[in-house]
Amino acid sequence: MEGLLVQIVSALETLCEKYKTTPMAGRSNLQQAVPMSFGFKMARLLAQFRRHQDRLKELKPRLLVLEFGGAVGTLATISESASHAPAPQDSVKEGLGLQCQRLLAEELGLGMPSIAWHCERDSIAEVGTYFALLTSTCAKFATDLKIMMMPEIGEASEPFVHSRGSSSTMPQKRNPIGSAYICAMASSVRSMSVGLCEASVADFERSTGPWEIEWILLPQACALTHAVVKQTNYLLSGLEVSPENMARNLELTQGNVVSEAVMMGLGKTLGRSYAHDLVYDVCRQAVVEQTPLIDLLLKNEDIKRSKVPEDELRRLCDPGQYLGWSAEMVDRVLQSKD
Repeated sequence: MEGLLVQIVSALETLCEKYKTTPMAGRSNLQQAVPMSFGFKMARLLAQFRRHQDRLKELKPRLLVLEFGGAVGTLATISESASHAPAPQDSVKEGLGLQCQRLLAEELGLGMPSIAWHCERDSIAEVGTYFALLTSTCAKFATDLKIMMMPEIGEASEPFVHSRGSSSTMPQKRNPIGSAYICAMASSVRSMSVGLCEASVADFERSTGPWEIEWILLPQACALTHAVVKQTNYLLSGLEVSPENMARNLELTQGNVVSEAVMMGLGKTLGRSYAHDLVYDVCRQAVVEQTPLIDLLLKNEDIKRSKVPEDELRRLCDPGQYLGWSAEMVDRVLQSKD
């Protein structure tokens, strides 16, 4: 798992560097919102996977702890008060039971528990929750990729492999099969994480059923999580990106994708509220008449009276000039790895 996460982070760092300033449409409610860079999109994903790496490091010491305590955890069957086994330096005197527990933990490479945790299953529930978070991040990426692979959008694609994702009856199809698998498996892991939390609601010192839920769900959750992360690494490592289609899609709305930039620019002379209503009407006109926004802005009498220079209007209508601090934030994420 840790090795796959390292590979995913490395692939994302490469994508961030390569596409740091490549403009594309940011989307809100499945509609074009404002421009951003594809590197910015990948940097947000990279930041998530870095957090997952941190979570895994923090989780392991709590998870990898020995459970060895007898019937109810008291080690009552190993009750002799002395032993020839060496006790750790500067430790309190150990009885035989605690010495056995310590030596077994050392032999297995596990942490020494402070107390038995027969029916305290929070660590198991925590790892289930971690699996749910990790695979949800993978599924969010896969969901976006499925949509971006649509021919009508065509901004990114899964790696091409002959016959992968093909249709038995439609030879032209290239289905997002890896993304589909990721989403299906991640959904199953999320359901299993709830079951692992349910298993922690156990009765007394050894439960009558909830504990056994782990036997069913935990192996499946581990296997599916590994499969999701492995498939995500495969997609990111060979991701096909189309800056040309990103640029094409930015032109689909006749320039409306930068309406916010135009509104804020005109607001300096016309007033924020008036500029909003004016640009709203012009944007609607651009859609109805299929006329570039810049052409309508240059003809608008109110805008002419505002005396905003033509070169400024053209700059405001350039999506590549309205990426905000995308590149700087990409650099900030890349530089935060240490």
